[in-house]
Amino acid sequence: MRKINLALLGATGSIGRQTLDIIRKFSDRVNLIGFSVHTNVGAINEIAQEFHASYAVITSDITYRSDDVKILYKKEGLIELITLPEVDTVLVATLGTVGIHPTLRALQLNKRVLLANKETLVAFGDFVKGIKTGTLIPVDSEHSAIFQLLENRREEAEEIVLTASGGPFRTLSYEELEKVSPEDALKHPTWNMGAKITVDSATLMNKGLEVIEAYYLFDFPPEKIKVIIHPQSIIHGMIRLKDNAVLSHMSYPDMRIPIQYALFYPERVSNDALKTIDFFTLGHLDFENPDPYRFPLLPLAYEALKRGMPYPACISAANDIAVFSFLQGNIKFTDIYKTVEFVFNKCDSKANTVEDVEGIIKEAKEYAKEFIKKMG
Repeated sequence: MRKINLALLGATGSIGRQTLDIIRKFSDRVNLIGFSVHTNVGAINEIAQEFHASYAVITSDITYRSDDVKILYKKEGLIELITLPEVDTVLVATLGTVGIHPTLRALQLNKRVLLANKETLVAFGDFVKGIKTGTLIPVDSEHSAIFQLLENRREEAEEIVLTASGGPFRTLSYEELEKVSPEDALKHPTWNMGAKITVDSATLMNKGLEVIEAYYLFDFPPEKIKVIIHPQSIIHGMIRLKDNAVLSHMSYPDMRIPIQYALFYPERVSNDALKTIDFFTLGHLDFENPDPYRFPLLPLAYEALKRGMPYPACISAANDIAVFSFLQGNIKFTDIYKTVEFVFNKCDSKANTVEDVEGIIKEAKEYAKEFIKKMG
């Protein structure tokens, strides 16, 4: 039975908290060596004491003293943590682009990386794909589903299908979408997630970014990566085989399931805290095509992927700014797309290094802020 020595990057976010739930359940199998927080430094001592962690990294500008744990800071702290010889597994659940640096370093050191950070592949996918050492396992529910379905079947698969719940607005007209509030957008019908990703689910930008991630994870061309609306969120992914048979991965919508799978891969572990699907009460499963008119960020993400780096980084950065502005009540829901499209059309820089992409991301965010200011 393999004992896991884990570095958890992003311990206080949605994925991080659910990972801690799994560690509690399997404390005899997972050692939390260290973890990171951004601004929630108040959680450091609590996490360190409960899980006997030795290191904590603060990725914001906040300084903090602790008698329970060694404090490290920023990108350098993340890299110092994951390079510790006792760390064999790194779960990357940070927000933003900071996750690229520990991800690349951990893979170079031939460690196992459990990836739950979208920007790492969306903005820097070419660099991650270029590393041939280490093991990369996706944590996102849809990518976890495809990862499992493709195991020992990669040569048989013709296309992959990612499912999307459609969010809270899938039945609204464009005119109705112009009037929705941030409070409306945060009422996700099936998943309990952070505010930013919940809005991304409502715009389908989340699914567009997942298409880009799937390209880098599974090496399928964009036209072989399909998206379908599935409101119940029971089927998380499907693959169509050469003989047109379709295999699906189904589970109750609970992120602890793919987190646990990634932690213990290739072993499957019983957990009585995870809910079983009851098909008799479920009744039916529905499917719809995504509407490109009402949810134009999805086709824009496909176009960014086809154009290649740094276009995916540009739209992701612009979306960050636009979603924040929407949540602050400064722009309309439909203005999120307008902002991202504007920055997409400005994105013509070349990127040869991680630092180049980081510079382009900063530039894209400034373009987005300027556009929003003009709209106001």
